[in-house]
Amino acid sequence: MQIAQRMRPLQANVFADMDRAKAAARAAGKAIVDLSLGSSDLLTPPHVLEAIAAALPDPSTHGYCLFSGTQDFRRAAARWYTDKFGVSVDPETEVLLLIGSQEGTAHLPLAILNPGDFALLMDPGYPSHAGGVYLANGQIYPMPLLAENGFLPRFEDIPTAVLEQSRLMVLSYPHNPTTATASLEFWQEAVAFCQRHNLVLAHDFPYVDLTFTGKPAVSALQADPDKTCTIEFFTMSKSYSMGGFRVGYAIGNAELITALRQVKASIDFNQYPGIQRGAIAALSGPQDTVHHMIATFRQRRDAAVAALERVGWAVPIPEATMYIWARLPDRFAHDSQAFCLRLVEQTGVALAPGVGFGKAGEGYVRIALVHPPEVLESAIEKIAAFL
Repeated sequence: MQIAQRMRPLQANVFADMDRAKAAARAAGKAIVDLSLGSSDLLTPPHVLEAIAAALPDPSTHGYCLFSGTQDFRRAAARWYTDKFGVSVDPETEVLLLIGSQEGTAHLPLAILNPGDFALLMDPGYPSHAGGVYLANGQIYPMPLLAENGFLPRFEDIPTAVLEQSRLMVLSYPHNPTTATASLEFWQEAVAFCQRHNLVLAHDFPYVDLTFTGKPAVSALQADPDKTCTIEFFTMSKSYSMGGFRVGYAIGNAELITALRQVKASIDFNQYPGIQRGAIAALSGPQDTVHHMIATFRQRRDAAVAALERVGWAVPIPEATMYIWARLPDRFAHDSQAFCLRLVEQTGVALAPGVGFGKAGEGYVRIALVHPPEVLESAIEKIAAFL
């Protein structure tokens, strides 16, 4: 038996190593406080669960769901987007239901890249972005995100020879893992750059609501309202605490939506209609749970930042996301994975090593704020004792 060569880059996985380390620590009797995964611990809104529950006995939801069966969801997503960002959307040609936004970002390169084409990816960045490029037999050019640049890429640093072979740029703000945000002016620059170089601009946008500024993050489509080159990916996981239901959607350029739809048609049917009804209830119903979610993570952010400062570990205050991106002390700055493996072994506290998000993430750890303040403060005390 021979496994395809395209699988080789996927075999090394820092997070798989961390998962094994957590299991070993648990087996050794450690109580695990997992701050390594960005999986919200908040409850799914009751009216969403009620919509899903009401659909279960309906036999019309029990069969395969083709594209036409997603129309109600696509209309709800288009209305939600237009209400939030003021950009009109055609639900028939510019919206696509996804089985989680990660499914969409991972499949998009199959619709865009020919073997050997480059994709311009953020470094550090979300691992599935690279995985999708590898599965499409593409090449990756990492755009380093550095603190001195506000964790924004410098488009002028991309070599001309790479640009000539590039078809895709993937961005994501508010950013996981650095928590950086991007202005409308940045998005206008990104859109203009992609238009000049005939690139598809893909924006992974899971933290659209999870900002602490009082308003949603900037959409890339606000800089490209005619959708000339842009596709944006949304998820129900963060704003509506529906991570386990695996439902998301793409909005953007009609040609890109059609191409991604063709890829999906050869791989899967659509999400269960009952879950679609729950997602419609989330998008169209009361948004008080979204406001509660934001307030909860703001409180956790403030508690964790204060606790880190008390133990002598100063970190920037995030303006968005459910994470803290913390630079490691100098003696650990060259091996974030070893730091995290030793930390969970000795204390039971699990963090995400920065190198797991890319070479430029080395020297950092990501702390997920997925527990109440008192749990975060206790975990930080354990980290301080370890240090």
